[in-house]
Amino acid sequence: MAADPSQLRFYADESALGIGRTLEVARRDVVHPGHKFMPECPLGSLDTEWIPRVAVRGLIVISRDRRIRTKPAELALLREHRLRVLWIAGKKDLSTWDTLARLVRRWDDIENEIARRRTGPWFLAVQEKSLVELDV
Repeated sequence: MAADPSQLRFYADESALGIGRTLEVARRDVVHPGHKFMPECPLGSLDTEWIPRVAVRGLIVISRDRRIRTKPAELALLREHRLRVLWIAGKKDLSTWDTLARLVRRWDDIENEIARRRTGPWFLAVQEKSLVELDV
């Protein structure tokens, strides 16, 4: 299954590139840096470059970047552009397989939160057993 430009909903940032490429195979609504439907976000784009570009498309970010909400410039852009972020939480890096398993287990919760929250900015930590809202 390939991404369908009319169905795009999620953008896996470069910190989650492996999971983005994996989800692209399984779903029609996921893109990532370097994807043909995201020419404005090539591989190597800085956070300060891709955040506004992804936000203007209304995409929800999937990220493993622990520091994206603590860097002042990125946090300001996240707020300004009302970005919606799903952060794969944890004290250690998960493999692509373990990340995929976590997302699949939490997917119904994720969809419910997206429907409930609608607009951003928001930042949800996708934990093993729950979703937790973090301040932005």
